[in-house]
Amino acid sequence: MNWVLLAMILILLIPIAEACRSQSIWPKMLAFASIATKTSVMILVISVLRDDWMIGVVGVLILSVGNAALMLLAHILRRMNEA
Repeated sequence: MNWVLLAMILILLIPIAEACRSQSIWPKMLAFASIATKTSVMILVISVLRDDWMIGVVGVLILSVGNAALMLLAHILRRMNEA
């Protein structure tokens, strides 16, 4: 059980390294979207392992609201570049 969480944390480091390395905004936004998705999936796995569905609800909210906020930010940035 602990090795699954350790593997998830190690996989989470890949987009963090990419966000630190790139200079453009779009790869950083993709990396942050990946981080948000992976973090919410980790929260869902922890909630299933602990059999605590309140934590699972928080994970679902982070998954839906976090990605929606990133899509809104991407749309705003695209509109600013067009103008």
